[in-house]
Amino acid sequence: MIIGLRLLPFIAIIFLVILEDKISTPVCNNHVEEVDDDLKVMMVADLLLLGSDATYINRFFRDHYMSKFFRKSFESLKPDLLVVLGDVSAKGSKLTKSKWVSVLHQFYQMLGPFVDLPFHAILGDRDIGECSDLDANNVNWISRKLPGLDRSGCGAFEIGNVSFVSLNSVALLCDNSSLRFDVEKVIERESLELREETEAATKMTNHSNLSRDVNYNFFWRESTVLSGSGPVLLLHLPLDQTRNKQYSGNDAFERSSNTFIERLNLVPKNRDFIGTGLYNLLHTLPLNASEYILQALRPRIIFSAHRCTFSDHIHFDTTREIIVPAMSWNARDDPGFVIATFQKTGKAVSISYCSLARESHILIVYVSIIVLFCLACLKG
Repeated sequence: MIIGLRLLPFIAIIFLVILEDKISTPVCNNHVEEVDDDLKVMMVADLLLLGSDATYINRFFRDHYMSKFFRKSFESLKPDLLVVLGDVSAKGSKLTKSKWVSVLHQFYQMLGPFVDLPFHAILGDRDIGECSDLDANNVNWISRKLPGLDRSGCGAFEIGNVSFVSLNSVALLCDNSSLRFDVEKVIERESLELREETEAATKMTNHSNLSRDVNYNFFWRESTVLSGSGPVLLLHLPLDQTRNKQYSGNDAFERSSNTFIERLNLVPKNRDFIGTGLYNLLHTLPLNASEYILQALRPRIIFSAHRCTFSDHIHFDTTREIIVPAMSWNARDDPGFVIATFQKTGKAVSISYCSLARESHILIVYVSIIVLFCLACLKG
């Protein structure tokens, strides 16, 4: 009996090592198949890193496990591309450049094996601030630290015959910001390229009529480009979803998921405490801007973030938008991410929602092991 008690601490350590490996492996709702020709993209959001301001528990517990989550996700899912949909920093808009450097250092350390893969990160409101804090010089400085972003925080790239466009959606909220006009120019440029490609393919001339929307000052064009024929669109803020409240699309998964969440009383309120302060969870782009983006870019699919919970939504023009959950215990007890698989032939995109271990469950296990260890030491 005494020998058994003495062995208990060693058994607890072995159990902890095995448990760590098990709980670090993501659990996905759909099987993620390995097809050589398909493009597999891991979509994460809202890392909310604190850099040099991180507390002990963040640095040696949360960051440790997030690094393991990234590594195990890389090993088990083998993605071809990593996309981070904004809010890399918890309070980047308030940081000095030296503190931003510490956040970026923490970010690259956390990525681990993903550093050797293509990856793209966009800007969120936590990174650059809301309209009152938005500064073009700061946005330019941060954008230069992340791959593929221009000075306004937008980007465009192609990988595996799949085209991606990322927009600084935060700037689109700000009526008098020069950054907003820079983002509009990006949208117009991408829209023009899309129309030219379509016209060249169909050998048709598209005569466009211009009109001005006085409410949001966006240019509108009539277009023969079909919905879903444009690029994959990457945003931090989701598009407005009020226009199609009566739309009866095949959105059963979202409705059933939302009903289940409502029963658990987990629907986020308009503002909630997340990370390092009040966070407006229901920010979306205005209806007019949302319709303009759908009209101009005809996205194949949209990936956005900010709300911290997973959502699969169909817009009025049948464009699908996936809202990616937060991958941070600073935001929620059960972080997660999305794996999107783009087929080489056709336009089909399969979506898998992957969940990670709850922080509360891991803490309970740790406390239990520590208690057992202490009891064994006392009785030994």
